[in-house]
Amino acid sequence: MTTFSTSTPSILLQNLKMNSSEQPGPWLNSSTLLPMKSSSLGVSCFTMTFGAISNLTALGILAKSRVRFRRPSKSPFLLLTVALLLADLAGHVIPGAFALYLHTDQINQMKAVKPTKVFCQIFGASMVFFGLCPLLLGFAMAVERCVAITRPFFHAAMVTLGHVWRVVLLLSSLAFVLAILPLFEVGTYTTQFPGTWCFLPIHGPRSTADTNLALAFSCLGLTALTFSLLCNILSGLALLQARKKSHNVNTKSAARCTRRASSTSSTFSRSLNVEMMVQLAVITVVSCVCWSPFLIHILVMQFKQRTSTQEKDGFILLGLRMASWNQILDPWVYILLRKAVLIRVCCATVTENRSFADSHRQAFMLQ
Repeated sequence: MTTFSTSTPSILLQNLKMNSSEQPGPWLNSSTLLPMKSSSLGVSCFTMTFGAISNLTALGILAKSRVRFRRPSKSPFLLLTVALLLADLAGHVIPGAFALYLHTDQINQMKAVKPTKVFCQIFGASMVFFGLCPLLLGFAMAVERCVAITRPFFHAAMVTLGHVWRVVLLLSSLAFVLAILPLFEVGTYTTQFPGTWCFLPIHGPRSTADTNLALAFSCLGLTALTFSLLCNILSGLALLQARKKSHNVNTKSAARCTRRASSTSSTFSRSLNVEMMVQLAVITVVSCVCWSPFLIHILVMQFKQRTSTQEKDGFILLGLRMASWNQILDPWVYILLRKAVLIRVCCATVTENRSFADSHRQAFMLQ
């Protein structure tokens, strides 16, 4: 999903163009509904372009480093990472194109124009699908790493690329089915404030199907985030325990000579596990920070009576903007938290500290 911007109006608008086939949302009853400024369009274009470039850059780096993931135990994580980046990329381009269309339409007609029902249904379906996919794929990545670290022999025997492909298809199908249900008149999608995006009804009158779909969306997302956190905690504890054991083991000098090759291979595998674990942990934390306000607000609104519409609309729009940044930050987590980058940062820090200490030592000697 891409970022949707609003701007402060300069004049009041009248004669709002509405589609009679769809009931107006609560915010459409206001006489102060106003169009977007061109600056909002520029911000949306920049966010969409920056997100797409970030994900393409991460995919390119991942393609160059695929040699490091050739081992059967590491290939499933590579496949899930590629699927996550592709979902983030499509989640920026497709819903972003719909949002830009509404932005340009409002600017060209100089009034807030309500999109047609068919357009809103397709736009809302893409928002739900590309919103759930990254969360479910992040959950699958956390489970895969947890099994690989805590049960390595079971992972090597049972978790294959074929199984991971099936998991990706299953999770994508789950998000797809939930997204297209309103297209078959099980629930509906409505235009949301300020008229530049469509989603499941959150405020105001809604049917039982609308409420159930909104609950399913928020509960699925929150469940995926919760279990991702738990799996990452278990994986982190297992890695710390393994590191502690490796430090406590006293190897003999003869064993070192005969096991040098295997020790080198084990060290490489362990460092790669740590690298993947760090990336996954940061991705999970970023997802929790970006998505939790939006998902929790949707969940709470399903059990509350209608109160202040303006306050709800402002908060849900803020939550959407935060959620959209998750798909921008995901690729940068992978780009910046690679082993090569971390080594360069550490070496630069050590060099800077040494030069700082040398300069102070020389200054002290000159005194």
